[in-house]
Amino acid sequence: MPSVLITGANRGLGLEFTRQYGADGWRVFACCRTLGDATDLAEIATRHPNDVSVYEMEVTDRASVATVAEALRGEAIDLLISNVGVLGSRSWELGKTDYDTWGETLEVNVMGATRVLEIFSDHVARSERKQMVTISSKLGSITLAKATSNIAYRTSKAAVNMAVKCVADALAGRGVICAAVSPGWVQTDMGGANADLTPEESVRNMRGVFETLGPEHTGRFLNHDGSELPW
Repeated sequence: MPSVLITGANRGLGLEFTRQYGADGWRVFACCRTLGDATDLAEIATRHPNDVSVYEMEVTDRASVATVAEALRGEAIDLLISNVGVLGSRSWELGKTDYDTWGETLEVNVMGATRVLEIFSDHVARSERKQMVTISSKLGSITLAKATSNIAYRTSKAAVNMAVKCVADALAGRGVICAAVSPGWVQTDMGGANADLTPEESVRNMRGVFETLGPEHTGRFLNHDGSELPW
């Protein structure tokens, strides 16, 4: 079966990706920040002991990411889902920007997410599918933005989209497909209870998109329904 590495696997979309791929018999490398807090993830791993492996990874710490990469040395990762992300502060008022929170958000959502792509690029390049997906957001689209809130999150997703394009161009010669995908507005801790999609629906939609990804999609920004989003 194919293999998938998932970051932010202890909750929300990451947990649902782990649940679905584990149930379908994929070899799942599920990564989370703190193993002790990942009780739901541990339960999935217990149900699928031959398919789901759990690793502690702090994406803002290069040594932590490199340790997991070394533990998986020689593995071919067909699909890498860089899913980890934080919201930062929802509120924003001109002249009262919380720059500390903004910096922390960029550290996780941009540099952390990109660090995972970079360090695991060899694992993905040696696989059959050679797919890297970064979970982005429509809120990162400058074209669609009517932005009076969420400045930290919005700018982090716009920035990680550019990082995805840079990584895609750097890896194109090795046949790696690298895309940014928006999950839609999802009923998670981040999206809230009034969102349009359940995690199950969003992940099912995105998995359908992943199955269609080819070289023509590398460096592109896609919606969970497969349509292209404007930068």
